[in-house]
Amino acid sequence: MRLTDHLIVISFDCLSSLDFQMLEQLPNFKELLRNGSYCKQVETIYPSVTYPCHTSIITGKFPNRHGVVNNTFLQPGAISPDWYWHRKHIKGTTLYDEAKKAGLRTAALLWPVTAKANIDYNMPEIFANRNWHHQVAVSLSNGSLRYQLDMNRKFGKTRKGLQQPELDDFVLASTVETIIKKQPNLLLVHFTDLDTKRHYHGFSSKEAIQAIHRHDQRLGEIIGALKQAGMYEKSTIVALGDHSALDESSVIKPNILLREKGLLTIDDQERITDWKAYCKSCDGSAYVYVKDPTDAETKRIVHEIFKGIQGESGIESILTGMEAALKGADGSAFLMLEAKQGYYFKEYATGTYIEEISPDDVQAGRYTYASHGYSPDKKDYTTIFMATGRGIKPHINLNSMHLVDEGPTFAKLLGVDLGATDGRIVEELLNL
Repeated sequence: MRLTDHLIVISFDCLSSLDFQMLEQLPNFKELLRNGSYCKQVETIYPSVTYPCHTSIITGKFPNRHGVVNNTFLQPGAISPDWYWHRKHIKGTTLYDEAKKAGLRTAALLWPVTAKANIDYNMPEIFANRNWHHQVAVSLSNGSLRYQLDMNRKFGKTRKGLQQPELDDFVLASTVETIIKKQPNLLLVHFTDLDTKRHYHGFSSKEAIQAIHRHDQRLGEIIGALKQAGMYEKSTIVALGDHSALDESSVIKPNILLREKGLLTIDDQERITDWKAYCKSCDGSAYVYVKDPTDAETKRIVHEIFKGIQGESGIESILTGMEAALKGADGSAFLMLEAKQGYYFKEYATGTYIEEISPDDVQAGRYTYASHGYSPDKKDYTTIFMATGRGIKPHINLNSMHLVDEGPTFAKLLGVDLGATDGRIVEELLNL
């Protein structure tokens, strides 16, 4: 049985529990919370990066079960590795798959890992990653062609490539139009303005605060569109975050240590040409892969390298692949490294092992001032879930929940089933 006619899921990337006090004072978040319910201590997944997080939200599973274990693929030597853009990388079903099977109209705007997905109105998050690719052509060929052409014709001038806040302004205009003209039963929207500003200006920067205020205005326009379309009283509105972020002052480059031990090689242009072991960054954490799983000698050297420097090199903890899998991460990795607060990982194989972050590096896009990807066990690192409308009990304040609980709860609202998930239906929030 469906509890709602329309489920509107709005992801504000990098929204933190620490933002909640501010949200309570902003007019549109305040309206959402007035008769809604919330949890301001939502535990995220490991690694807590955007693509695994958003896939966990719509599957109810941890990364090692849904298959999206990082933002980007393990592609040593690639200047810009490919991302997990496509639906085919998700194992099992998703919320939008089950909604479509149930005959519901579906829409997704820049929701991660939806390229080539069976969604009625699909504008996937994907970008041109080769010199010979054009952004518009890449987007059009991986989503709903006519729908995207229409949105670009009407609102394309708003956008300035991938720059923020213009990209989110384009997504907002397309979202409002989609609500009014298409009236989807399931709408998934992903805004990245706040995440971008925190990366390049810091967690509590004025730029990040301005982005939160812009998000409040965006929420207000979405609510206004639902009212204009006559959908508001029949809808469930959810605003959520996927992870928090932590400020950093230093970058760790473990591949330098692997290169020094002869476990990877580079050419004259500092590109990796071969490898036996490789450190794959998840920003606040990192996987260490061994190319040949039977290579006991390489594993011994890798283990010796990182155990020898743990605690004094920016590395807070080291997990085996099995221990990482128990936390929901990729168990095929040999090790998983967790950075201390103030540090994060990059994949560069040249330079110094630990480098302080300078404003010039950030301006050049080489490094950032804040990151995520850290263990959910880090202090003050939870995110937020807020919901109001059809099927939601009013004025419930949950002490805690998990990111993987969101998918099963959404499925219950839509009257569909995600099967065997890692999360639970949060019945305390639902008007059953």
